[in-house]
Amino acid sequence: MIPSTYPDQAEIARLTARMLLEIEAVHFNAEDPFTLASGLPSPTYIDCRKLISFPRIRSTLMDFMTVTVMRNAGFEAFTNIAGGETAGIPFSALVAERMALPMSYVRKKPKGYGRNARIEGVMGETDRVLLVEDLTTDGGSKLSFVDAIRETGASCGHTAVIFYYGIFPETEKTLGDHGVMLHHLCTWWDVLAEARAQGTFDAASLDGVESFLQDPRAWQAARG
Repeated sequence: MIPSTYPDQAEIARLTARMLLEIEAVHFNAEDPFTLASGLPSPTYIDCRKLISFPRIRSTLMDFMTVTVMRNAGFEAFTNIAGGETAGIPFSALVAERMALPMSYVRKKPKGYGRNARIEGVMGETDRVLLVEDLTTDGGSKLSFVDAIRETGASCGHTAVIFYYGIFPETEKTLGDHGVMLHHLCTWWDVLAEARAQGTFDAASLDGVESFLQDPRAWQAARG
């Protein structure tokens, strides 16, 4: 069912951050940084996959994503909801159910046998596709999914995520130059603000994280 009422974007961001903190999907450690997929260090790590195990939170966030996309892109903007392999698949299914639209998913690479497909499900050349994922860092991984969708003849000008890092200024330009608009529920800044409000982490940890968020590239360079 499509949600008919919803809070404004600032409250959606605060509540999303609160939910991520509540299920302990957020990890801060400036003293012993995490290693990202890029190989670079980070004092922050977020695991949005945990959301699928919390039905009430999962449902609320998918309501938030649905209304955010409809408010920003239009109520009849899409005819197909696609998830990116693998984290985007459950969330795309939940959004598609709410919007009463077909769902498909995009593989990271062709499966290597059978039809050698990247698109699973039904997607046609007249479809207007929303790409759904759990998060985006710099937007780069989204471009391959978008290109795979466009190769079917369908259009894809929008991607929606639960979490957007919000600290790399090139992200929205990278997507925009590719003809893609980003929709998100919250960023690291929202999580940091809510963590301070709740006292979820000690002050030293939060200060270390804020130092990273202010200039992530310099923070990483200083730590090799």
